[in-house]
Amino acid sequence: MPSITRRTLLAGAGVSLISTPAGEARAAENPIPPLRILVTGGHPDDPESGCGGTIALYAKLGHEVTILYLTRGEAGIKRKTHDQAAAIRSEEAAKACAILKAKPLFANQIDAAAEVSPARSADFTRIVQSIDPHVVFTQWPVDSHADHRACTSLTLAAWLAMKRSFSLYFYEVSLGEQTQCYRPTHYVDVTDVEPIKRAACEAHASQNSKGFYDTDHITMMKYRGLESGKKLAEAFVHHDGSPPGVLPESGR
Repeated sequence: MPSITRRTLLAGAGVSLISTPAGEARAAENPIPPLRILVTGGHPDDPESGCGGTIALYAKLGHEVTILYLTRGEAGIKRKTHDQAAAIRSEEAAKACAILKAKPLFANQIDAAAEVSPARSADFTRIVQSIDPHVVFTQWPVDSHADHRACTSLTLAAWLAMKRSFSLYFYEVSLGEQTQCYRPTHYVDVTDVEPIKRAACEAHASQNSKGFYDTDHITMMKYRGLESGKKLAEAFVHHDGSPPGVLPESGR
């Protein structure tokens, strides 16, 4: 990814934010105003899985990160009622957000029954408007899970309602199983913050997070790292119709 300077940010384009000590010193000399970052996901653990490292980097640089979960994962724990599962998974989401230093919000739709309707869209858009984000990350729309697709559709509707004012990126949650036909345009080096991402993902203990993290997410980050010349990376697709975004980099 080509280097981007502070000057391009001031001109309305993107900038790479460096989280190494040298980069933080440069940032202190030329401070960039704090940004509002929003990450939307269908269920608790989707944002952490797809861009937990990127969230951690933003937070380390002093930016305000909000994670908006479309549902509370009501259908995600066997032999638990919806209310029981929602309580467990909401608590896990709060723990994960505390690790990432992000704020959790819930759109209060129902797991496995997410709806895309004018009323639901208006509700979701109001939440996004209340955050007034500079950069938004959401799930890739070509996905085998209906809730993931609903989250993307509602986020796109908010972007359009807000006159395409924020930078929009899509993230992946798997290498082809759920996320499909994914061709990244941007990468973020998350090598230095991988332990934070791991802890956030493992906070979702009800989802056997320790079991899938090494097999799924480490593999995904290594694969994207190979593509981008890094050890571990998260990959994103930038919506060409949105403004250039502000992506953090670890400087490796």
